[in-house]
Amino acid sequence: MITALTGSILFSFVMALYILLALGLPYADYAMGGKYKILSKKERIITVISVIVQAFAIFILLQAGNVIRTGFPDKTANFLCYFFAIYLSFNVFMNLFSKSKKEKLFMTPLSLVIAVCFWITALNT
Repeated sequence: MITALTGSILFSFVMALYILLALGLPYADYAMGGKYKILSKKERIITVISVIVQAFAIFILLQAGNVIRTGFPDKTANFLCYFFAIYLSFNVFMNLFSKSKKEKLFMTPLSLVIAVCFWITALNT
């Protein structure tokens, strides 16, 4: 399904940003409310956990979209696809109301498109 592929590619860009943040690069004004330029060690650990969750979400999206088989039962993958669609929908609003202009301008539309891809994929399975 095209929405699963589109969503997974776009979410991979978000995941790449979070990997850069976990490595200590100065792009934190695009994430986490823009509170920091470089994340502290505590925030980097949280970011690594986030990367793992994002990778899992991508695999779920691809399975729900019948692109790959992950080993999860289809009903479980579909349920998880809905879960991530809901979570990402909330994320859109969090980005929209961020104090960081960069997060608002770049991450809000990106989050919106990714959330829509999860919703469309979940609804079509």
